[in-house]
Amino acid sequence: MSGGLTSTGEARGQRLSMKIGIVNASSRFSRERAEAVLAWFATNFPDGSVKASFHPASFGKHGHFGGDDASRAAAFVDYANDPRLDAVWFARGGYGSCRIAEAVMPRLEPVARKKRYLGYSDAGSILALLYKAGFPHLAHGPMASDAVRNDATAWRAINWLKSGDPASWEPSLADDPRPAAAFNLSILDALVGTALEPDLTGHVLMLEDVSEPLYRVDRMMFHLTSQASIRRVAGIRLGRVSDIVANDPDFGLTPEEIVRYWCQRSGIPYLGAADIGHDRENKVVPFGHR
Repeated sequence: MSGGLTSTGEARGQRLSMKIGIVNASSRFSRERAEAVLAWFATNFPDGSVKASFHPASFGKHGHFGGDDASRAAAFVDYANDPRLDAVWFARGGYGSCRIAEAVMPRLEPVARKKRYLGYSDAGSILALLYKAGFPHLAHGPMASDAVRNDATAWRAINWLKSGDPASWEPSLADDPRPAAAFNLSILDALVGTALEPDLTGHVLMLEDVSEPLYRVDRMMFHLTSQASIRRVAGIRLGRVSDIVANDPDFGLTPEEIVRYWCQRSGIPYLGAADIGHDRENKVVPFGHR
């Protein structure tokens, strides 16, 4: 495994039961936050049964980004291809993973397909392309930086990374056999029509967003539901739309009313609420069939 900040040590000659590689594909990430995440692992896995390692490139700085595009792409490939790692966990969101996704894919080796990958928000750009390429163990769910915000959130993520634990799933998935996928609305809206867009035909599509005025939510739903590819989904569930930026004048519709409106206009079934969002209650949505 590449060098970098690591959690509890490995006993000499003994293979740990679970190793998680944490990478930053997006905005800047601080060493202080990484140290707090690793302290959480040390507290909760004092026996070293689960070990986490931050890729050294996670702390780069290049303008807005956590390192330039080439270094972020190389870090992701490094951890995805490392046979000693069982899973790859995105450190944080922000913006930037769409800039490296296409550079990453041709460099991934067969071992990369065996791992679990977990993240949400901006990480959706890479998750989308991995799903398009047929990677089987992907999910929208809490990121590594969330581990220091709430224990329950962290355990939800770790339990899915370890075993795909159904207790971590978004609740509606338990009774719905259809394939599913979840994205931040802004991310998916930007991906449609690009090389990163996966085929979501027949999927239950779950959407959430944060820090947007409602007129932008409405405009994104217009654009998204106008796509022929999106009109082939089985239906849309709406997660939480939080920290809404004020409209002047008031937009006059709630996020749910906006989504219902565009689902009705486009002929896409509206399936109700989803328990996902940019918050500590964010549940895990595995991509595809479970």
